[in-house]
Amino acid sequence: MSRTTLVLLPGLLNTRRLFEHQIAALGDVADIVVPELYPHDSLGAMAEAALAVAPSTFALGGFSMGGYVAFEILRRAPRRVERLALIDTQATPDAPETTARRRGFIEQARIGRFHGVQPALLPTLVHPARLKDTTVVQPVLDMAQEVGAEGFVREQKAIMARPDSRPLLVGIDVPTVVIVGRQDQPTPLSRAQEMAADIANARLVVIEECGHMSPLEKPDEVTDALRRWLST
Repeated sequence: MSRTTLVLLPGLLNTRRLFEHQIAALGDVADIVVPELYPHDSLGAMAEAALAVAPSTFALGGFSMGGYVAFEILRRAPRRVERLALIDTQATPDAPETTARRRGFIEQARIGRFHGVQPALLPTLVHPARLKDTTVVQPVLDMAQEVGAEGFVREQKAIMARPDSRPLLVGIDVPTVVIVGRQDQPTPLSRAQEMAADIANARLVVIEECGHMSPLEKPDEVTDALRRWLST
């Protein structure tokens, strides 16, 4: 039996470090590929970059922005995706006020005021119980510095231009897991519930006492959910 290749797509200001635990723990059941997305400024370019390093068929997991890229891959190459994991993400486009906020972030970065993830933003990303946990917080800060201002601007442009992916959901017919932290603020539980309800073969996994950064905050739980999904 051939091994599964699992393509994992990171989120805004994230690198493969986001998935360090999953890469190490799932190596016995899958070959894991984490393409770099931040060099690209559109979901289409990100999707093509991921497809270029993936085999003919593969399992696909997307975290946050990576979920938006996963939907774009499904638009372009649906038959190559054998199973789908949507982690702390959403199918809906941005509300106008969110787009306006992103434009403000871009403008700040362009005038030299990009300083990565600011401590004041951490409570929106991480559960309060882990705000002083360096194993969670430090990777978030470090990844943002690695992506940098230019990468941040490219990613924000891609995110703002994303289409509404809700019409795609009813056509997804591969084994799907939707994973979400119960206290996720950027992509809340209600969005995950909506996706799971619209995908025929979906299982919803809610991770307790967890914010948006579930692969870092509750790595064991995320890994266990992915292992079950890979074996279905």
